[in-house]
Amino acid sequence: MASFSKEIVNHISVAEHEAGQRLDNYLIKILKGVPKSHIHRIIRGGEVRVNKGRAKPDYRVAAGDCVRIPPIRVAEKNVSDSLKTVPPREFEIIFEDDALLVINKPSGIAVHGGSGVSFGVIEQLRQARPEANYLELVHRLDKDTSGLLMIAKKRSALVKLHEMLRNDHPKKIYLALGVGAWQPENRHVRLPLVKYTGAAGEKMVRVGDEGQSAHTIFRVLDTFSGCLTHSVGISALSLVEATLKTGRTHQIRVHMQASGCPIAGDERYGDYQANRRLQKLGLKRMFLHAHRLVLAHPLSGETLDLVAGLPEELERVLGRLAAGGEAA
Repeated sequence: MASFSKEIVNHISVAEHEAGQRLDNYLIKILKGVPKSHIHRIIRGGEVRVNKGRAKPDYRVAAGDCVRIPPIRVAEKNVSDSLKTVPPREFEIIFEDDALLVINKPSGIAVHGGSGVSFGVIEQLRQARPEANYLELVHRLDKDTSGLLMIAKKRSALVKLHEMLRNDHPKKIYLALGVGAWQPENRHVRLPLVKYTGAAGEKMVRVGDEGQSAHTIFRVLDTFSGCLTHSVGISALSLVEATLKTGRTHQIRVHMQASGCPIAGDERYGDYQANRRLQKLGLKRMFLHAHRLVLAHPLSGETLDLVAGLPEELERVLGRLAAGGEAA
């Protein structure tokens, strides 16, 4: 990675594998430690030049483009030193070829660093695979969500997969445990979603008419109600399959909350008292898992039908509910 001086103008040549990115995203990746707002400001102000001319943030950089970067203050931490603190890690591989990697992400780890998280899945993978020329996240999963996560190994694969995601082509199916009895009329939930900032500065989402359209299809797989759930003060729990027809931030979590059946263990949108009671059943995390992906391979067109089974800690909870035994 190029180093940047606070006093010298830098001229960077775009590499072949970097071509096709928006200019703002290209600079965000290069200028580690520089706020996005500052990057947008220097682009809009004409301080960033591409082939000696002004360019807009959405300009797609091409291989060989010469990008002028003005003197800029970057984070004092040395990039190479910061990388030493990232532990290399491989994850369970569900599918891999020379263009695409699909892993089974564990709960409790972010997909990338930022917002108080020093590193995530992508940084650990890059450390574990120093020979890899290209590793980029195709999409994201919340930190506490487990399951299938796609990583592109070629720029061409990333571009195609992003196009597919914009057209809602990949079939993405999740498994979730809801607090309450899921109502049959909520099979198709079409509620627009609005992003906002919470009281503590956290990113939040709510239902609102002014929001982006969002559509989730729910199917009830099982309902648990009886002595065990009643013993911890919960009337019912519903295991549902949620198929995304759109891919909005926190979509399943907010759609389930709005349907009166919040996800078990969800600290942001869930039922606080119910979550505490569910710990007696052994549930220590949010019960949301990216279970299945069906998509055309971005380069070959071959149909991929990929499945990641429920993590052991979630299977244990379901086993206890199915058996109806005593709470832990």
